[in-house]
Amino acid sequence: MAMFFNLVNKGVKPMRNKWMSIVAVVAVLLAAAVTVSAHHSFSAEFDGSKSVTLEGKVFMMEFVNPHSWLHIDVPTADGKTERWKIEGGSPNVMFRLGWTRDTLPAGTKVKVTGSPAKDGAKRMSSRSIEFPDGKKMDMGGSKADEVK
Repeated sequence: MAMFFNLVNKGVKPMRNKWMSIVAVVAVLLAAAVTVSAHHSFSAEFDGSKSVTLEGKVFMMEFVNPHSWLHIDVPTADGKTERWKIEGGSPNVMFRLGWTRDTLPAGTKVKVTGSPAKDGAKRMSSRSIEFPDGKKMDMGGSKADEVK
């Protein structure tokens, strides 16, 4: 009887290892798929052949990964306000470019130039930002080859 259990256990071990290997491979593939789908290329989301310049007041600045986001309120010709989201670089890139959490307090007037979203949403990828005193900064946004 002991010999039978030894044979069964020998057969079970490789099977358990096989299933653990399959589970591990599936987990890695799922993690990779989520990571790839969570990030996008510039050309998939933004139109690098067009340029938009917006003037408005800062609503808030988010230093989040994988991209920072500047939210500004832009007045329209009919007196209403549109809230735009401007994509910048990762917080690490922004900080290396001289940004701090206090660089853009709410209410600051800014002029931002960038590439608009292809789907017409009130979003763009930043190229530059200008402050009321004329100072310009790079927001570390993605840049397409065709952007001039």
